[in-house]
Amino acid sequence: MTTHPCHAPAAQPTRPERLQRSELAVPATNPRFFAKAAASSADVIFLDLEDAVAPAAKDEARARAVAALNDIDWGHRTMAVRVNGLDTPWAHRDILDVARLAPRLDLILLPKAGSAFDVQFVDQLLTLIERETGRTKRTGIEVLIETALGVANAEAIAQSSARLEAMIFGVGDYTVDMRTYDDVFGAPSERYAVLTGASDAAPRQRHWNDQWHFAMARIANACRAHGLRPIDGPYTDFRDAEGYRASASRAAALGFEGKWAIHPSQIELANEAFSPTQAQLDWAARITRLIEDTNRSGQGAVGDGGVLVDMAHLKQAEHLRRRRALIERFASAAG
Repeated sequence: MTTHPCHAPAAQPTRPERLQRSELAVPATNPRFFAKAAASSADVIFLDLEDAVAPAAKDEARARAVAALNDIDWGHRTMAVRVNGLDTPWAHRDILDVARLAPRLDLILLPKAGSAFDVQFVDQLLTLIERETGRTKRTGIEVLIETALGVANAEAIAQSSARLEAMIFGVGDYTVDMRTYDDVFGAPSERYAVLTGASDAAPRQRHWNDQWHFAMARIANACRAHGLRPIDGPYTDFRDAEGYRASASRAAALGFEGKWAIHPSQIELANEAFSPTQAQLDWAARITRLIEDTNRSGQGAVGDGGVLVDMAHLKQAEHLRRRRALIERFASAAG
């Protein structure tokens, strides 16, 4: 049967391949953090003009961010600036100044993206700035999905712009918007639990659930459907390394490929959580050999220790190898 042209899948835009296992938040009002951040092992750094900056310090923070991008050697990593939201008096100036005056900028991080139009507006501003300045380096966009409206429109946002590269689950503001009143953002809530049935024979057991599963799964699916990187947001109790590691592992299991670090101590935890393990790489090498041998014999599937493996597993192995190769290229660029 011939597929009608209007039913053919849309071509995915070509986007830069970036490593984004860890994204370190750095307040733009604190220059003493800049050099430490530049020397860190974070894959991505964003200078924050939004939540970490008081209203009276917005203009100063913007100027500091531009100066930091221009004056500090950030090496090979991806550099982003989180601008203020489009519903604030600072957003327009943030975007214009940073994109015009900081050639080192890689990404604009747009908070509280609620619709496709929000991204398209920023895209058009960046297009006009590039025409005006002759900037040849294309500035990308990453967005925070951190409102009920943003989660509801995740699929439309994911398709909004060829500049869009990543969607981040902003659990903090989403918690506020959903009015759950949790005070540690990113951690599970003991209130979101169920009890097993009553029985005279055994005490009832309490089972915790993941109250953010719906939002995270929707964001991850929208990203994978449209060629974006799904990134998990903050875990604000930076003293709780075990909790952060569990949060990152859960995100990786849902298909995310990175997580925010709000403290330098979280960087290596994120890098580890979103890197293939040696066991996974060994599995990939073994499965590749097994499937290739099986294909040469004219078969497409074979048993492996009681588990049926086929061409889908070969694709999984290839994803793991490509991920490892990207990490190695990043490490090589770091020198």
